[in-house]
Amino acid sequence: MSSREIALWVDERWYQALSLHLKNETVEDKLNNYLDELISQLPDHTREKISREIWEEDQQREQEIRASRRYSAFRIMENGVTQYFQMDRSVWMLEIAGYIRLRLRQQGEPRSLAESLRGREEISAEEFEWMLSSCMEEGGKVTDAYDVDLDRLELSAVRPGIGWVSYRLKDVSTAVWHADRCGSYSWNVRNARFTEKLAGKETTSAGHLSAKNFSFADEITADDGRLNFYLENSFDMDRVFGTHTAKGDDWLNIYASYDMAAGQVCDMLEVDLHQADGREESLEHRLNAVEKSALLQKMDAYCQQQTGQSLKEYSAQCMAEDMAPPAGPVM
Repeated sequence: MSSREIALWVDERWYQALSLHLKNETVEDKLNNYLDELISQLPDHTREKISREIWEEDQQREQEIRASRRYSAFRIMENGVTQYFQMDRSVWMLEIAGYIRLRLRQQGEPRSLAESLRGREEISAEEFEWMLSSCMEEGGKVTDAYDVDLDRLELSAVRPGIGWVSYRLKDVSTAVWHADRCGSYSWNVRNARFTEKLAGKETTSAGHLSAKNFSFADEITADDGRLNFYLENSFDMDRVFGTHTAKGDDWLNIYASYDMAAGQVCDMLEVDLHQADGREESLEHRLNAVEKSALLQKMDAYCQQQTGQSLKEYSAQCMAEDMAPPAGPVM
């Protein structure tokens, strides 16, 4: 929308006298009202045409602003209380890590981490879950998602297309210290230093599995509308599932399932705990949106490897076979 400035010059004495005379109005308000009166004298079709054009331009500009807007999502656990927030901009890990370092070093009664996130907007747990899923998409509107657990002293972040990456807060704080003392005020230089110091410090965290944690063995089996995948023990299972298999002869069998009709990963991992004394126990691990997205990618790749078909194609074949009538007469 193009605009034109109209400048009027008046002697200061006239301006002061008019201001005193108008009392509850300003000179500028009076001139704006007069301009509105002049516009109202235009032919109806002219006023309607210009008003419609201005409205359409405002709508287009608003759509462009919404389309370019980016978001960050946060879940913060502190003193047993979980809060969910979003911010109307991208937030790099170095920034949230800096807030975490300040929070850890505060003395007395420290201000909560959430209070450091100026411009935050509270959201629901369901909205946070949706934002996690969106963050896994390359080029999505949600560019960053973080899970900060000050009680367990962990920071987890979503890497689009990969899944969660988790660090101990001690390592995060140390990386910030190195970034702040790298001899440069450049954000890019400091962020590169921060990333360098965190390299190799990733840790396994419950609820924060990524694509690198998922690998499969054995055949894919179809049962009751689901494709079942046997997960190899390729991560610290005790830390994720709260078991203690590393200290004895116990072991775990882990299964992930894909709902063929719904075309999505099932919410739960089925975990069978086999204890050395012969006892068995069934456990469940609820997958969040990031874990399900990462698992779906690995399932599709494994299905291609095992069957030569995509997960969607193989599911369609299995469902068609289940629906096919029997070849011979039914007795």
